[in-house]
Amino acid sequence: MLLPLGETAVVDRIYDELEAEDRIETVYVSTNERFADDFGAHLAKRSYDKPQLSVEETRGEAEKFGVVSGLAELLEREGIDDDLLVIAGDNLFEFAIGDFLAYYDRTEAPTIAAVDVGSPERAAGYGVVDLEDDRVVDFREKPDDPRGTCVSVGCYAFPRETLSLLSQYLEAGNDPDEPGWFVRWLRSREPTYAYTFEGAWFDIGTRESYLDAVAWHLDGESRVADAASLENATVGAGVHVMADATLVDATVDRAVIFPGVTLEATTVRGSIVDEGATLGEIALRDAMIGAYTRIPTPDGASE
Repeated sequence: MLLPLGETAVVDRIYDELEAEDRIETVYVSTNERFADDFGAHLAKRSYDKPQLSVEETRGEAEKFGVVSGLAELLEREGIDDDLLVIAGDNLFEFAIGDFLAYYDRTEAPTIAAVDVGSPERAAGYGVVDLEDDRVVDFREKPDDPRGTCVSVGCYAFPRETLSLLSQYLEAGNDPDEPGWFVRWLRSREPTYAYTFEGAWFDIGTRESYLDAVAWHLDGESRVADAASLENATVGAGVHVMADATLVDATVDRAVIFPGVTLEATTVRGSIVDEGATLGEIALRDAMIGAYTRIPTPDGASE
């Protein structure tokens, strides 16, 4: 969510649109104790009025709520009793939230956003939606053999009257994590509709999808911070080099280089190099390098 995208973060694109929507009163940024400080610090640097942090009393992976149970807990924690718009924060999509809400107003029913990803292989990694006109007639979460290529993109609108069904769903022992199972359960009880759109969509949960999103945002160009230092360096398309990075005799293509990174006599392709890493005389392809990694290490071994 807080991954950089140009001058802002991925989640800021969502915040910006919600801030501009008059009908949106409050934006609850739901996270757990492990990430609360990170989100709080990020919001403190911004001038948004609507977002407010709402923290689950969990920290470790074993304690975390599933998505559906976390949503039900958010409703109780914040006393929410109104129509609800839910957006996964690691989403990057090209449709306007205002257009989605206008469609929801016309249906007056639970509504999801969906896009055709073009291939069954790609669809198999997401919640696949079967539609009759715009009505959801089936929803299968990450099927091995998808019957179509239209998938849910993690954007949902629920009428106030529907929210009580979350607890009913969970009390019946249904899956507390994947929201697609709730949508499948819900559409057999209430008419549920899909707002379909054309355009870009990225589910930023992997190295590849993040690099795809950066390349889309840069539109074939590269971005090098003024405070970065380049000496005999070649920077290709889809590259973001951040402040205080140093590239000497380096070649970088389709990559994200975080602040304070040093690359010397190094080639980086299709990779992410995190803050403060130092790399020398190596070739990286399709890799993720952690913050403050040193390769080679001071004693000459690989880290």
